[in-house]
Amino acid sequence: MKAAVISADSVTVETVPDPAPGPREVVVAVAGCGICGTDLHIAEGEFAPTLPVVPGHEFAGEVVALGSEVTELREGDQVAVDPSLHCGECYYCRRGRGNLCERWAAIGVSTAGGAAEFAVAPVANCVQLPEHVTPADAALIEPLSCAVRGFDVLAPQLGDHYLIYGAGTMGLMMMELAKRAGAASVSMVDLNASRLETAKELTCTAAVTSADELDRPRGWDVVIDCTGVVAAIEDGLGRVSPGGTFQQFGVANEDATARFSPFRIYNKEIRIVGSMAVLHSFERAAELFAEGALRPEVMISHRMGLDEYPQALEQFRSGVGRKVQVLPGKR
Repeated sequence: MKAAVISADSVTVETVPDPAPGPREVVVAVAGCGICGTDLHIAEGEFAPTLPVVPGHEFAGEVVALGSEVTELREGDQVAVDPSLHCGECYYCRRGRGNLCERWAAIGVSTAGGAAEFAVAPVANCVQLPEHVTPADAALIEPLSCAVRGFDVLAPQLGDHYLIYGAGTMGLMMMELAKRAGAASVSMVDLNASRLETAKELTCTAAVTSADELDRPRGWDVVIDCTGVVAAIEDGLGRVSPGGTFQQFGVANEDATARFSPFRIYNKEIRIVGSMAVLHSFERAAELFAEGALRPEVMISHRMGLDEYPQALEQFRSGVGRKVQVLPGKR
């Protein structure tokens, strides 16, 4: 089969052996595979424990082969795949915090992923899709499940005012969930004019290039960074209202540092929280997706063939557009 391969010094598309399922695994013919910041980090030598690796942790498709002990699915079923591979045995897994697993692993990061014609997944990681859901679109369920986890951590209240930095895929997803969580307003900040236009299309309250353009002297109840950019993080921390919450959702470089006022955090009782990947949220995200929480035609800006994976990665890196997908069946 064909697969994208990230090596220490290159990103290529190669012919690799077809995968075979273990007893409790299935083989999925990949319909669509999304690209995100994690894939860029892997290409830059971060995250993946060993290279080369077939990337792709956001994918969905059709079950085409079953392991000998699989009874939950049949060939022909359409599924979305949770890439999380928690060990189930370490300190954090035993406490229900598998996203912090001490042996953390993931499909498309530590094992071969969905940027390929076929991918292997544990049956426990597969969520069957209803007939009306297009499998390629369902690759959006994985990033949505990360956003759902983010809201689990936030524990939002009705009537909160939100300020979100970054109107890319994740920022737009957080915006959509904020509206569903009963937000009084959701304002978006981004330097990219086309992304701000998309935020307006999805009916945010305001879409600006700087929070200085907004009139909210008391600040915002919830400020979420979806950029990982230090300048945005530092600005956002100063925009949180007394008693409010700042969430670090965007993935910053591992060695990045941001300055903030410890006195203000203490004096104004500001809560700072992080949100790491998926935790007990994938199935809920699949249900939200199936009932129309996202508009795939808006969220996905580029669909490219698997042979174009290196170009797709660069398309995402350029910041032009929103979600970039590769479709292994597209020629």
